[in-house]
Amino acid sequence: MSLIGEILPLSHIVLDLEVSSKKRLFEQAGLLLENEAGLPRADVFDCLFAREKLGTTGLGQGVAIPHGRHACVKKAVGVFVRTAEPVAFDAPDGKPVSLIFILLVPENATGEHLEVLSKLAGRFSQKSVREALMSAATAEEVHRLLTEE
Repeated sequence: MSLIGEILPLSHIVLDLEVSSKKRLFEQAGLLLENEAGLPRADVFDCLFAREKLGTTGLGQGVAIPHGRHACVKKAVGVFVRTAEPVAFDAPDGKPVSLIFILLVPENATGEHLEVLSKLAGRFSQKSVREALMSAATAEEVHRLLTEE
């Protein structure tokens, strides 16, 4: 299984989430990770928000990869969200985002963190992948698009 596939179970893929802001997105991600991975929702939110204060994780082209390290995280975990409506993310191109991959890793997982970010950036840099993710009907389809080597 691919590195992304190992950290992204189907239950961590949310399509057409109704959120109005980055803050609401992080709250929903915290709730999902609390329910699915046992991570405290407040810690998830605080970790993502603290990282975002350092600089946007919006990549442009409608994509963002919010990420962070936290002591409560024992192994890398990912969440993919496609929002129902684009959300402002301070991306370099000034456009809001709809495709978001949230990545949390243990505090000392520098290499793995960078490797996953690199793989994700590579997938999201492909226009055909972004378009397919926008039209994907199922979590299985999203999972396949993100994990193809």
